[in-house]
Amino acid sequence: MEAVLELSYALDTFYFLVSGALVMWMAAGFAMLEAGLVRAKNTAEILTKNVALFAIACVMYMLIGYGIMYPGDGVNSWWPGINGILGSDDNSAAAVLAGGDGAPYYSTLSDFFFQVVFVATAMSIVSGAVAERMKLWSFLIFAVFMTGFIYPMQGYWKWGGGFLDQLGFSDFAGSGVVHLCGASAALAGVLLLGARKGKYGKDGSINAIPGANLPLATLGTFILWLGWFGFNGGSELKISNVEEANAVALVFVNTNMAAAGGVVAALITSRIMFGKADLTMALNGALAGLVAITAEPLAPTPLWGTIVGAIGGVLVVLSIVTMDKLKVDDPVGAISVHGVIGMWGLIAVPLSNQEASFSAQLIGLGTILAWTFVTSFVVWLVIKAIMGVRVSEEEEYEGVDIGECGLEAYPEFTGNRGSGM
Repeated sequence: MEAVLELSYALDTFYFLVSGALVMWMAAGFAMLEAGLVRAKNTAEILTKNVALFAIACVMYMLIGYGIMYPGDGVNSWWPGINGILGSDDNSAAAVLAGGDGAPYYSTLSDFFFQVVFVATAMSIVSGAVAERMKLWSFLIFAVFMTGFIYPMQGYWKWGGGFLDQLGFSDFAGSGVVHLCGASAALAGVLLLGARKGKYGKDGSINAIPGANLPLATLGTFILWLGWFGFNGGSELKISNVEEANAVALVFVNTNMAAAGGVVAALITSRIMFGKADLTMALNGALAGLVAITAEPLAPTPLWGTIVGAIGGVLVVLSIVTMDKLKVDDPVGAISVHGVIGMWGLIAVPLSNQEASFSAQLIGLGTILAWTFVTSFVVWLVIKAIMGVRVSEEEEYEGVDIGECGLEAYPEFTGNRGSGM
């Protein structure tokens, strides 16, 4: 019996670690997607943001975030308390191998690794939305608060056993906890920051600002699509028996089908609305399908999973157009993809999972949105008062690569600096 337990423990721990590695690879996907959708003069800075935010997320979640989100026994269902720094003593297999009730069936540190890459994903959502005009260090300071406190608190309310979990709120892999949370923080930053210069005319016109590298954005989307199999598949938490293995297979299939449905629906919608097959809408359609299915990839049939993704693909096109009409400047469409479609994913759960209720889903949705938006807005305001959040007009015109990083991603094409000899 102990040999079977050891094998299951090893297999589930290994599956968790591999899934976490896939989700970590999504950091590359976000970096490539955002680098492709911003202008060339802002590429190095957006890449710096993505590398730095991942590192900050890892450090802050180790120091404080993981203890807040998974306190074991919280003070109450609203407040988890402040717990100690994660350490090697959090990695004992003794309880599970002894058959202890409620013991984890995988290494605790494998759980930390899997969870920390989710934190970085939520923060990556913010970086694209505030691109091309936010100060680098203001963004990084916000990342400290977002990954160390704002995200873990609402994560505790659902995944840590807090009041949303007790209420029956259902969010399998994070349409709300990760994606809506990240989008809400992004929205707060964008509203405080304002639009890029030249995006909206005084006459009400909307001026397109094309990205510099659509092949790179496409590569980023495929990387995210691949990483999402770890994101959703790993959230099953276990694979060491027939039932769990079959569940993981269904999650993989539904994740893939939702992305496919999102692409097709977004392409058709853009063709109807614009008369063209817009690549950026297709890319956002894929991501919308993935976000939509993330709240519940286990209950639907593959056909229903495709439909959930397709509805997300339609909604994201409509949302991106609406955001522009409202003059909410989001260079990569992150608020629409992760926020609006995150809401759709949560609302869609009871359509396939009969144990979920619309009332619980709406309460969870509203709680995550309100908590993250309000706390993020306050943090952004404090940072603005102390050091400002927006670069100067001159830096924005020249590109934040030079002003914030002192170098350019494409020096031969963007700056014409030096003789080239």
